[in-house]
Amino acid sequence: MTYQVGDKIVHPLHGAGAVCEIVSDRADGQERRYYVMLSPRGDMRIMIPVDGCEQIGIRPVLPREQAGSVLEAIPELGLSEAGSWNRRYRENMIQIRSGDLMKVAAVIKSLVRKEHAAGLSNGERKMLHSAKQILLSELMLSQEWSYDEAEERLYAALG
Repeated sequence: MTYQVGDKIVHPLHGAGAVCEIVSDRADGQERRYYVMLSPRGDMRIMIPVDGCEQIGIRPVLPREQAGSVLEAIPELGLSEAGSWNRRYRENMIQIRSGDLMKVAAVIKSLVRKEHAAGLSNGERKMLHSAKQILLSELMLSQEWSYDEAEERLYAALG
């Protein structure tokens, strides 16, 4: 799929943003084109190779109804039962890398519950922050919410 300047897209590990420009650059003697994605908070620019989008998992931002239904589904999402920290971390990373917003929401729910029950390790705390940024950035773009509003609605859904 090709994107144009202004299109709203999602990178599985960096969250959602808008294509602000398409640039060419020379790497290893070859001319390559890149989408430059700007995060909705304007604090991050990501260069995504045009010819590698499918392998990376780049996709359009979910439509308003679909993204909104993620928040509605959070109370019903199951919690991860993985025992050891290593196993939980590995499973959560697989869920985040999938690019599936529902799976990202499930990781957030599991980590928030664990944080309230027993606390999180530094690695899990960073993972929670990253997963929240991925989910919140897509909600901001699809729902046209501010960061604070998206975060407030996420925590309301988490209970």
